[in-house]
Amino acid sequence: MMSLMLFIVFMIPMSFSNKFWLNYLMYNILIFIGLMKFSSYYYYSNISILYGMDILSSMMVILTIWICSLMILASKNIYSKNLYPNLFKFNLLILMLSLIMTFISMNFFLFYVFFEISLIPTLMLIMGWGYQPERIQASIYLLFYTMLGSLPMLFSILFYYYCNKSLMICFMNLNMNSFILFLCMIIVFLVKMPMFFVHLWLPKAHVESPISGSMILAGIMLKLGGYGLMRVLPIFSKINYMYNYIFMSISLMGGFFISLICLRQSDMKSLVAYSSVAHMGMVIGGLMTLSNWGMTGSLAMMIAHGLCSSGLFCLVNINYERIFSRSLFLNKGFINMLPSLSLIWFLLCSSNMAAPPSLNLLSEIFLINSMMAWENSTMLFLMLISFFSAAYSLFLYSYTQHGKFFSGSFFLNFSNIREFLLLIMHWLPLNLLFLKSEFNTLWL
Repeated sequence: MMSLMLFIVFMIPMSFSNKFWLNYLMYNILIFIGLMKFSSYYYYSNISILYGMDILSSMMVILTIWICSLMILASKNIYSKNLYPNLFKFNLLILMLSLIMTFISMNFFLFYVFFEISLIPTLMLIMGWGYQPERIQASIYLLFYTMLGSLPMLFSILFYYYCNKSLMICFMNLNMNSFILFLCMIIVFLVKMPMFFVHLWLPKAHVESPISGSMILAGIMLKLGGYGLMRVLPIFSKINYMYNYIFMSISLMGGFFISLICLRQSDMKSLVAYSSVAHMGMVIGGLMTLSNWGMTGSLAMMIAHGLCSSGLFCLVNINYERIFSRSLFLNKGFINMLPSLSLIWFLLCSSNMAAPPSLNLLSEIFLINSMMAWENSTMLFLMLISFFSAAYSLFLYSYTQHGKFFSGSFFLNFSNIREFLLLIMHWLPLNLLFLKSEFNTLWL
């Protein structure tokens, strides 16, 4: 554990050098170290005082490092236009460190502390490198939604410690019966995922943030909510079985409504952001069943969505760097200009609609099975969500790639190796991870 942490700490002085691409190389070495530390046991290993890794946290840590390395690759404009690249690299390192510490914390209070610390670098990313003046409003939305949601959790953690005299996750008491305590404990994770009704901060934060901010929000920050629910829900298993229908109904109905909203979007980034809410609605539904299938499908969906959604944001940004607009009405006919990128658009859009052989398909099969086994009537909304997710993915692909090219764009530079590497590094693990899908199950 300490080798991983110390490597990140010793990367901090290097972030103030002008070696932007050397930083990317170090992130790749860090991925290798993370894979060497990968724990294939369902119990904690690599334990040091209050930190340890099991399969669940190992997968999240590797996903975090992977997405952060791709953020460096996607943020070439910050380096080429000299938009405070050293501060950006430092901010990214602090963000990655806080996220990794969140995932490997074995103590619930430490988990809460690092959960909140990760907000600050994200806020700085949006406010410092965002595009429009509305980024300040988006930052305030993000801050207050998450902070107000997390205050009840702090009180419930302190009350839990008063009752049980321990906050170690592996020693949690599994017979808590208070609905108020249950609600206070999970509300912050539902806001973070986000669940329908508390999702308004997400589209704003995505639309106003730079590409790196969108990648970390879609790839990792939403997964913090799912990871927290996976740790907390088994503690409240009895009370969860009594009230899970409330959260499941809101999530599934919300997923359907959000899918309809996606079909009416004219902003590409907004469309991808809203699709995240629909996918996370299915994850909440699977987690609330507390079944093995539901938990397995939720973990697979979180990893698949982290890679797929991040890749789609990268594609939207590649278009934005050429047309200087995210509007679907101006981004048309790209199959004529960038046919090789059109292939990657198709591959990622098809993964987003859960086409084989992507990890999305595997996760949706698990989630649909778990919720159908819980209650047959969920079939209606699951059917609608699956259909409309295919509809808005096709809508996004066909609208951007076909049609008449916008005559007002007088300059178009061609795609380069950096962009292809960035996109392939999203697509390859997304479509090869299903070969090792047993890791989604072994942590249970």
